[in-house]
Amino acid sequence: MAGGISYTVDETTKLSTAEVYAKALSDLALQDPRIVVLTSDLAKSTKIGVFEERFPDRFYNVGIAEQNMFGIASGMAKCGLIPFTSCFAVFTACRGLDQVHTDICYQNLNVKMIASHAGTSFGQAGTTHHSTEDIAIMRSMANLTVIVPADGLETANAVKAAIELNGPVYIRINRGFDQIVNDGMDYGFQIGKAVQLMDGTDLTIIACGSGVFQAVQAARELAFSDGIKARVLNLHTIKPIDREAIMKAVQETRRIITVEDHTIIGGLGGAVAEIIAEGGKACAFRRLGLQDAFSPIGLHEDLMSYHKIDANGIIETTRALMKLDFEEDDNWEDEV
Repeated sequence: MAGGISYTVDETTKLSTAEVYAKALSDLALQDPRIVVLTSDLAKSTKIGVFEERFPDRFYNVGIAEQNMFGIASGMAKCGLIPFTSCFAVFTACRGLDQVHTDICYQNLNVKMIASHAGTSFGQAGTTHHSTEDIAIMRSMANLTVIVPADGLETANAVKAAIELNGPVYIRINRGFDQIVNDGMDYGFQIGKAVQLMDGTDLTIIACGSGVFQAVQAARELAFSDGIKARVLNLHTIKPIDREAIMKAVQETRRIITVEDHTIIGGLGGAVAEIIAEGGKACAFRRLGLQDAFSPIGLHEDLMSYHKIDANGIIETTRALMKLDFEEDDNWEDEV
């Protein structure tokens, strides 16, 4: 019932990821009267005010009361609506967690949670607004699908896919203008399936969110300066995760780096590590992200450099990882 939407880079270049989300949801709401939006006094900050302008009777500002917002959304879902909550990621995953857990996920209700200002993208606001644990928290919730788009166009794809999926969905987006990764919407986005952006046989860089663009830039520089062929996987869906793509990368490249604007504990890196451990194939493995620490205050690009999740940090880690040797033979049987 959601119908189709299609945007181009030319249309979205001047829009932040949050603005693309608001536009996509508004366009989809024209075709689906079940879509409603709730926010906790963050319509301006999350850019969802666009929806309010077009559909004032389907927009609800509950005030600074995130827990109530998720409870109300669960009730709306029980009435057959498709509620979208628009809130900062840290307030969704931490402040409203009890209601997300019990009111939404436990009852497997059709609530879509758009979590903006994720990671350190609102870096200048300080630790209270850094959301660097939310992937770990939300992927542990039963019934919940977790998506971390790489740019605005992928966010539009994620919103459309979320409407078509019956059940709770968490979509994690950043605060500002994300670098463009995709040049159009028709690249095969599918929940639970990684997108290979670059081919390579020396190692694989697995990234999500703002780390994807940095991974692509690092791979290009490594090819030019070092002759290293790095595969890049955009693992936009953390749950359900693409086990096949991960194990294929282990089998074919034997070196894996994960990149995320999030703590290395329990997030993308933790999820990938679980798959590798269960797969029984040894590989050289490094997780790039916040190293079990809170982030200092600063601009997003500076914090990405500080935490070594920018292109330079990925290149540095790659060069170190390439120095690790494996057995002389390629026989996997003695490693299972």
